[in-house]
Amino acid sequence: MEFLKDLICAFGVSGYEAEVRDLIKNYIEDYVDDVQIDKMGNLIAHKKGKAPRGMLAAHMDEVGLMIKSINDNGLIKCSTVGSLEAINLVGAHVQIFTKKGHVYGVVTTKEMSNNEDITDLPEIGDLIVDTGLSRVELKKLGVEVGSYVEFEIPTFFHFGKKIAGKSLDDRVGCYILCELIKKCRKIPYEYYYVFTVQEEIGLHGARTSAYSISPDWGLAVDVCVANDLMKDPGEDCLSLGHGPVLTVMDDTMISSRRINRHIKEIAKAKKIKIQYEVSETGTTDASTILTSRGGVPASVISVPVRNLHTTCSMAHQRDIAECITLIEALLKKPPKVKMTRSRAEVM
Repeated sequence: MEFLKDLICAFGVSGYEAEVRDLIKNYIEDYVDDVQIDKMGNLIAHKKGKAPRGMLAAHMDEVGLMIKSINDNGLIKCSTVGSLEAINLVGAHVQIFTKKGHVYGVVTTKEMSNNEDITDLPEIGDLIVDTGLSRVELKKLGVEVGSYVEFEIPTFFHFGKKIAGKSLDDRVGCYILCELIKKCRKIPYEYYYVFTVQEEIGLHGARTSAYSISPDWGLAVDVCVANDLMKDPGEDCLSLGHGPVLTVMDDTMISSRRINRHIKEIAKAKKIKIQYEVSETGTTDASTILTSRGGVPASVISVPVRNLHTTCSMAHQRDIAECITLIEALLKKPPKVKMTRSRAEVM
């Protein structure tokens, strides 16, 4: 768990992924034929081999904040980088990145700061980052409009078989890819393991890397919402500790039926229980891989996570381990995705 802890505690809001990228590069570079950083900042690890060419993607970036204004008293207003709910941020410890170091603060509201009754749920525009410093003092430290603000949660929680931390989305996926790289270096097929940037603000890294790589098939390794605490007894839900999740549909894509069928067969043979996600919200890097160039058959395997896009999310170690086992078997026996005239054959 030590490397996973390092990944989760590293800082990497969208557009600021260098710390995460360096950790991963140092961990994997001895296990692949080539490692490159492209113009977008994606880390691309290439294992040479025979067709079909597979692309596996996990995004390095996490949600966070960016400074939009600072008043004379030093109170900071922010815009969100990625999808965040204001209620999840109140009271959060944060740090601001500058060339001179880190400046620490807390997220609050005027009512909370003044110990007044709070009658309405706050919106993002109501939130204030209070560092205790004036605008002049902040300027001397390098804090300015456009500076990144990230959750300051250095602790990695490990209790029983569950783990918790600030950026499981998608450092869990990055960890899974890293372990697959180590386990699958002798597999005869060609694979590109892509650690993407700026997924949270538009899937940008996967879009450019998929175009450059031109894979025969693709897989996003991500996390999804575990809703097991909210569903009625007996109702289908995504639960911690109940296995990896195969996404059939999300907000912007319907995943490849051929790949999904192949994954189900592998899971059955390996006696791995998988869960299924059909959702009208959210998406992953797979949706841009799917539509790259002339189209690429693609799907998503995820680890269910509670408290997604908050300062502290939770996952189960068993789901992570079984996700690695399932995808390792998939890489040893990749799906048959040779393009034919029959659309059903391709999808």
